[in-house]
Amino acid sequence: MEKLGIIGCGWLGSHIAERLSDRYEIFVTTTSQSKVEDFNSRGYHTTLVSFPDEISETMVEWEVGSQLDSIIITVPFSGIRGMQVSMKERQENMLKFLGDYSGQLFLMSSTGVYPQDEKEFTEDDQPVKNVDSENFILNKFPQTNILRLAGLMGDQRLLKNYNISNLDMLVNHIHYADICSVVEKMLENQSQSKVYNVVAPINPNKEEVINAQKDLPYVGERTTIGRTISPAKLISELNFEFQYPDPRYFHL
Repeated sequence: MEKLGIIGCGWLGSHIAERLSDRYEIFVTTTSQSKVEDFNSRGYHTTLVSFPDEISETMVEWEVGSQLDSIIITVPFSGIRGMQVSMKERQENMLKFLGDYSGQLFLMSSTGVYPQDEKEFTEDDQPVKNVDSENFILNKFPQTNILRLAGLMGDQRLLKNYNISNLDMLVNHIHYADICSVVEKMLENQSQSKVYNVVAPINPNKEEVINAQKDLPYVGERTTIGRTISPAKLISELNFEFQYPDPRYFHL
């Protein structure tokens, strides 16, 4: 059985681990002692470690890292909504933790790396070399796959459960189940050095999504003008089919 590591196993990492635990031996990191016990009870191998925003003098290479076939990093390296806030010290801590890892590597990034312009963005519009929160790891580990995730949704993470403004704004969302499927396929393909936008291909506005999730009709006029992120490269190169292509139905 191959060994899979998930660094920063929070909400998304837990879903990925759950999806793959029947085929991979799972190794995770967490910052919470209570989660250590939970993860161990699921049969995962758990390391308690954090990646602070200042250089950690006690940070050492992950003891099991060299044994892992693949590692997925879900620790954030940019500010809220992908704003490019310097996290040099956190980056250095992560690089030290990874050591000289040579296996398959994934970094979970964000579609927040794209400007707030009203246009459709592709991966070529924002090269990794221009994104500090991505480029730092690619410089040392050129095999890294960069997955630019849209707004994470699914389970109780539904738009109807939040106080929402700008209801006419188009959404760029992704259901966690489709992220799991992308990772699963890339693991099987042994993908290396790929950069993909991972976002549902349909972009309704916020009000449409909320009304659908509340089982209410939408009587407004649908706009096609706004900031959207294209998953065309992902669909083409992976021959990928979304289980949840429309954010209006993420609750079903």
